[in-house]
Amino acid sequence: MQANWNWGIFFEQAPFGNVTYLNWLIDGFLTTAALFICAWIVAFIIGSFFGILRTLPNKFLRGVGATYVAIFRNIPLIVQFFIWYLAAPDLLPRDLSVWFKAELNPNAQFFILSTCALGLFTGARVCEQVRSGILALSRGQRYAALALGLTLPQTYFHVLLPNAYRIIVPPLTSEMLNMVKNTAVASTIGLVELTSQANRLLEFSGFAYESFIAVTMAYVFLNFVVMRIMKVLEKKMRLPSTGIGGKNV
Repeated sequence: MQANWNWGIFFEQAPFGNVTYLNWLIDGFLTTAALFICAWIVAFIIGSFFGILRTLPNKFLRGVGATYVAIFRNIPLIVQFFIWYLAAPDLLPRDLSVWFKAELNPNAQFFILSTCALGLFTGARVCEQVRSGILALSRGQRYAALALGLTLPQTYFHVLLPNAYRIIVPPLTSEMLNMVKNTAVASTIGLVELTSQANRLLEFSGFAYESFIAVTMAYVFLNFVVMRIMKVLEKKMRLPSTGIGGKNV
């Protein structure tokens, strides 16, 4: 069966909104990019925090970090999305819950819930990357910093974390690329992002090939931008004459 290509469909008037189908895809792309950025900030901060906990001498704190990882890594992402969507708003204080469900724009609700779900899910994976980076460092770095009079928090902030991040830039890049693709799951709870807009375009225009080829190229472009940025960051963070952050120079 031969497909009837019609790439001009993107410039035709959409059935509502006084915009073209291309505007739908652009709006979806911007929402996807914003979701990725916000969720990555959450994942990086939460993942770094629990990654540090998993390397502390305190057994209880290590257990807290391990529990977080076990919960969020072992529950499927789509299940976590629906847990946040169905249960999380009802767990808020009553006034805040009423405001969130009754007064906040629905797409803003979906965006916030998607950011939390995707950020905490990816944070568990970032946690393991941070933990691995810290444990890959020589113990002498920790002991030397403590011997110089630094407190344990100062040792992590000024010595261990900067070097650990240099080591884990490549695996963090992979996590970022996975997160870009995982944003598509947000469409299941109603967020009007890139995949959701492609489905709308297909529903109203009937052009499946054009819709999903365009969406595929949009995801490829976003991932390409992420890879280029992380490549530059990896080069900037590489320490000369050492193996930390890349090949020896």
